[in-house]
Amino acid sequence: IEIPYTKGISSSKIISDFYNESITPERRLSTLSRLIKNKDISRFIETHSPISALIAQNISVNDTDNVKSYDGFWSSSLTDSTQMGKPDIEILDLSSRLNNINNIFEVTNKPLIMDMDTGGKNEHFALNIKTIERLGVSAVIIEDKKGLKKNSLFGNDVKQELESIDNFCMKINSGISKRSSSDFLIISRIESLILEKPMNEALERADAYIDAGTDGIMIHSRKKSGNEIIEFAKLFREKHSNIPLICVPTSYNHIYESELAKVGFNVVIYANHLLRASYPAMKDVAEEILRNERSLEVDEKLMSIKEILELIPGTK
Repeated sequence: IEIPYTKGISSSKIISDFYNESITPERRLSTLSRLIKNKDISRFIETHSPISALIAQNISVNDTDNVKSYDGFWSSSLTDSTQMGKPDIEILDLSSRLNNINNIFEVTNKPLIMDMDTGGKNEHFALNIKTIERLGVSAVIIEDKKGLKKNSLFGNDVKQELESIDNFCMKINSGISKRSSSDFLIISRIESLILEKPMNEALERADAYIDAGTDGIMIHSRKKSGNEIIEFAKLFREKHSNIPLICVPTSYNHIYESELAKVGFNVVIYANHLLRASYPAMKDVAEEILRNERSLEVDEKLMSIKEILELIPGTK
């Protein structure tokens, strides 16, 4: 079945018209590759629970030209581990993370990209690919660091080491060899700029990973200006016109999506914002109840019980 994608049509219409009810894993999985082919830039946001995914799926903003919405979800290892009260060091096992994704899939129909950190050992990565693809995940992103995972935004403040190009290419090969469909994307995340390596090393790694068969490149940076991200994209596009390019503008959050699309990015991921928004809101309400010894004062900060009952179909 072909999805009738057309440039200029909002992603919310693309998905809601075609997936107005339930969705099979195969149809969900293929949506990302089709979005990349038919949209200037696709917008994904972190969802760490079914309720956050429902928010991401249903939220929209009316613009002068179209309706803005999120194209899909990002399953973040950082927010998955944080919501479990555990450090972001690849401590959650795959079954725990996939159980959470499965719960998200039960109540939504948009595509999901999974953050797999380093992907683990090559042999484990190859076997895990089959399980992840079968669930209906559209893509996995693996980073080219080795050793115990440290969050990229630490940069050189903590000891982090890049994997060798040859070893990482073997990991890409091992994953590709086990997938069933080319619509399931294996995307390589380059950490060179995070560790303040020169631009030419990041570009060299991109070339090698593409030669090894990766389906896309995610370039990461913690510089607030965003200049090196823009530079990388321009240089990358001189050589690779059709390879999907992904960014995570957590640090350089002043840059508009239209600017990222102009230099060649296909997907923008807001990687941790819903979890980061929930914590201060919950903390504020908890403190206010303690302060007043009752909950009246926080009522205006809460959704009503009626809204909760209406949020989830079948609750009434």
